[in-house]
Amino acid sequence: MLSKRLASTAAICLLLGAGTAACGDNKASDKAAAPATGAAAAATPTAAPTPTAAQLDTDKLSAQEIEKKAKDALASATSLRISGKMTSDDGVMTIDMVMDSKGQCRGTMALPGMGSFEMISDGTAYFMKPDAQFWKTFGGSNPAVLAKLENRYLTGFQNDPKMKDMTDFCKLADASNQMLDDGSSTPSKGSAGTVNGVKTFSLKEKDDQGEESTLHIATEGKFYPVRLEKTTGKDQGQINFTDFDKPVTVQAPPASSVIDYTKFQDTVKSA
Repeated sequence: MLSKRLASTAAICLLLGAGTAACGDNKASDKAAAPATGAAAAATPTAAPTPTAAQLDTDKLSAQEIEKKAKDALASATSLRISGKMTSDDGVMTIDMVMDSKGQCRGTMALPGMGSFEMISDGTAYFMKPDAQFWKTFGGSNPAVLAKLENRYLTGFQNDPKMKDMTDFCKLADASNQMLDDGSSTPSKGSAGTVNGVKTFSLKEKDDQGEESTLHIATEGKFYPVRLEKTTGKDQGQINFTDFDKPVTVQAPPASSVIDYTKFQDTVKSA
């Protein structure tokens, strides 16, 4: 249920093309979790949309049927916010992103031992603005190089195969699939509760290693997933789903603060 693709910071590191220098076995540097900045630092979940008269019949429906209703509701959403954190042996990953069905997104992600970055997409172009620690991780410590990269957004990386999963995460349908589509186990019924001020019913799943995930689903109105959490195993944490169907406003950064991805790679290689 909880996609290991999201939870694995090593996989994200590979997607960013960091290579062995940043993603190797240097646990001393990896253990330090980077502080979240911007939206991720202020990730306080807000309530899901006001419920309607529809009720989720958790007594009549099977666990698989309840899960399907949650996936169908998520697939019908025009926008949402995904926020939360995951911990692993390497440290803590935090995320706070809003996205819509038009491919627009904005938000931040912080990776353990590497720093954080802001991601923006207007549905066509993608912009990623790393913080100083992130630039040092990927661009090296050369002062001349860092001076060129400071406070700049990368763009033009959407055609790089290594970055495909990162850009796909700005697409609502792809991000939703990454969150919920594991397919390796069968859910079982949990219990009723309240999460983020929303009445919910939980489903539990165990993967082939016995690690358990819990999905909390709204029981009134649209049966959106409200929270996905993992409390056992190496990768633990929770992801909140909020702000469903709210308009997403995105503004591309000015050209003066943008650097082309190819030029970035050339700058790093020549350092």
